[in-house]
Amino acid sequence: MLDHVDVGPRPLSSYTHIIGEEVVEEIRKLAEPFRGARIAHINSTTYGGGVSELLRSIVPLYRGLGIQADWKLISARPEFFNVTKAIHNALQGAPYKLTRAAQETFLTYNTRNAQLLEEEYDFIIVHDPQPIAIRHFRGANGAKWIWRCHIDTSEPDGAVLEFMLPYMAEYDALVFTMDRFIPPGLEHQRVVTMTPAIDPLSPKNVGLSEGICQEIRAWRGIDPRRPLMTQVSRFDPWKDPLGVLQVYRLVREEIPSLQLALLSSMASDDPEVWEMYAEIIAEARGDDDVHVLTNLIGVGDMEVSAFQTSSDVVVQKSIREGFGLVVSETMWKGTPVVANRSGGIPLQMEDNAGGFLVDSTEECALRVAYLLQNHDEARKRGMAGRERVRQRFIITRLLADELQLLTDVAAAAEVPAPAAPAEAGADTTASVPAS
Repeated sequence: MLDHVDVGPRPLSSYTHIIGEEVVEEIRKLAEPFRGARIAHINSTTYGGGVSELLRSIVPLYRGLGIQADWKLISARPEFFNVTKAIHNALQGAPYKLTRAAQETFLTYNTRNAQLLEEEYDFIIVHDPQPIAIRHFRGANGAKWIWRCHIDTSEPDGAVLEFMLPYMAEYDALVFTMDRFIPPGLEHQRVVTMTPAIDPLSPKNVGLSEGICQEIRAWRGIDPRRPLMTQVSRFDPWKDPLGVLQVYRLVREEIPSLQLALLSSMASDDPEVWEMYAEIIAEARGDDDVHVLTNLIGVGDMEVSAFQTSSDVVVQKSIREGFGLVVSETMWKGTPVVANRSGGIPLQMEDNAGGFLVDSTEECALRVAYLLQNHDEARKRGMAGRERVRQRFIITRLLADELQLLTDVAAAAEVPAPAAPAEAGADTTASVPAS
């Protein structure tokens, strides 16, 4: 069987003080037809990324509504994750030669995981490229299948997209973060957009006192009397941590007392993090005011919360970004953000609510320095960001969106099954069958 991630139920009423009774009742009405329904969410890791954080919060909410929701985890050897990381990057626009050997590795592990999916479900939601072909090898088996893409696939590598398109076509619905991310050439009967959201009641977001934040910062070597700039993200080239170091050095020319913290969780499905980690350590060597903090030394949700809450400025310098949950997490804490105008980040910071959107390293440094020197403006923008998150990016809104999608998929008329994808090593340039 696929690995099962153990989570308990959480009552929707826990969020009433944040979203209001009327919204709670609307969600309960959406959920009522699915009481007793069996739903599986499938992904590739339990930690180290936004998808796992979403599932850790939303699956308990399903259960609290009387829906039999499970969180399932695929298993594979490093060779598979090496291939899927390359595919992930290629779908975001990086060049990659998809060899026959890579295709076979990808399909072999998808086949094995499809065989391990032994339980029967009414709905199965598969997240991101790693397990996408499970639907093909498992067959529908009476379930409605949804594929949820969390990355920016607006400018994908053509050969990799051609390889993936037939597997997408077999799903009953496809979900992307925004319209711009829908890949070119995709033809499907049901494509929807849905932004992620944060859980304000998760350990990372419940809120910490100033005293506890300062104690945690001091424990990790941060001088509480001096300004602090932070980025929280995977150590991934797309997150541009080396660019963050450049911003820090530019700001230090004006504010010499500045400190920098780079926080990351080393995810099990991302082999690239180790190379990036080594580059960061090498680049920061000799500067005692740069603090590289990861789960390898016990950094977890509480530390992330403390740094997001008590930093003077948080940056998110992503080159490509599916959404960037850390932006909403930080805004929820009222901390100002300076972020690249990338992917889903502008959706969160529209009209500069929460801080500033920037387009270059130099502009990022200028905005960070401005916020460090203008505390009232920083606080004003931070509070505007918190309110924007409350209105648009709370996990209960995502739950309502998913329940509406399940309603639509369940009501949809049956459609003919699309043609089977090409086998590994075969010509993958054929057009996707129209639905």
